Amino acid sequence: MQTLLLATRNAHKTREFSAILGDEFAVRDLRSEPTLPLVEETGRTFVENAMLKAVAASQCFPGLVVADDSGLEVDLLGGAPGVFSARYAGERAGDQENTKKLLREIARCGSSIGLPTARFRCALVLAREEEVLGTFAGVAEGVIVSAPRGDTGFGYDPVFMPAGATKTFAEMSAAEKNQISHRAQAIRALRAALLA
Repeated sequence: MQTLLLATRNAHKTREFSAILGDEFAVRDLRSEPTLPLVEETGRTFVENAMLKAVAASQCFPGLVVADDSGLEVDLLGGAPGVFSARYAGERAGDQENTKKLLREIARCGSSIGLPTARFRCALVLAREEEVLGTFAGVAEGVIVSAPRGDTGFGYDPVFMPAGATKTFAEMSAAEKNQISHRAQAIRALRAALLA
């Protein structure tokens, strides 16, 4: 069994990684390493932010480290919130505040051509001892619905409906979401590389 340190304190992400990676992997996160410092996400892209987090954690942890950076891009908003997805409504804002701001900004722009198109992007970086061993990506295309729906998932899941679906990510079971999500795509690519 391979042990991976996931460079996050987000329990939702850790559960997704564990479920998708499967029994061949023991996944820990930064909640088990409280002395590791938080890394400021100063990158201009998801890959840059994931790299900052992975390399920083790998300086203090002797094994494999995986960092993820992901977010939502809304075409009507010129790709916003993008790399600022987690702090769209401010540094201390939570999921609900970020989602409310997103819906306000979309309403302010106004659109007469149906639901605004959007995508979730995920970038993963695998590192060990400050060396980047690989990068992996996933994209889920979809639309933003006009009001939150569902109570599973996290982040913008209640307002994101993937292409070809009739439910938002937050209306899907974890198993359904893990078949198609941006993060699931990237994690499966990571898993394949680690097992190769």
